[in-house]
Amino acid sequence: MMLNQLNSMILTIPLINQSQIVTVLTIVVIFFGIILILGVRKSYKLKKENEKLEQMNTSISDEDEDYKDFTDGHMYGGN
Repeated sequence: MMLNQLNSMILTIPLINQSQIVTVLTIVVIFFGIILILGVRKSYKLKKENEKLEQMNTSISDEDEDYKDFTDGHMYGGN
């Protein structure tokens, strides 16, 4: 009988309260939300920089139409 009372007391003592679970889940959601926002921001910045580099690449390729072989007078090849 005493063992049953002790067992029922141990089982009724909550190790983790509902408020503790909500607090931990809130912290986890905020943490991953911040990581998600930073990732989206970084992706946006990289996309913007890629577009800028693509524009620079097209303007450079238009100027380099008159390419001349610089290895023509080299002593190891192109003879």
